[in-house]
Amino acid sequence: MTLQEQLQADMITAMKAKDAERVRVLRNAMSALKNVQIEKGDAFTDDDALASVASQVKQLKDAMTDFQAGGRDDLVAQNMADVAILEAYLPEQLADDVLEKIVAETLTEVGATSPQDMGKAMGAVMKKVQGQADGTRVKDAVMKHLQ
Repeated sequence: MTLQEQLQADMITAMKAKDAERVRVLRNAMSALKNVQIEKGDAFTDDDALASVASQVKQLKDAMTDFQAGGRDDLVAQNMADVAILEAYLPEQLADDVLEKIVAETLTEVGATSPQDMGKAMGAVMKKVQGQADGTRVKDAVMKHLQ
């Protein structure tokens, strides 16, 4: 079952259970997936769907930071719940020690030794982790090694 089919099935289940929050989050996810599917056309893959869900999680987390700064604890709580629902569809995140090992190996492979090599290093590491680590975590790990 593809990610899109899983989201659709879970949305129907949530509708039957009258779980309005889950339905709202999954509808938003399905809408974003549909937009990506229209944009990509026949080239749409499950990896595109996964990237779309990961992007939505990142947007929610970024909004959460803004809400915290604005003192909107109610919206922070709502976004945390939304993130929890969507993260269930993402691959399990890599542990910090595993991520550090991948970063170290990749930096050696691409020959990155200074902060000027950040772009080259980030691209290579992000290809290897493919959704299993947030870009911010990867950036922090790469910077730690390049300093």
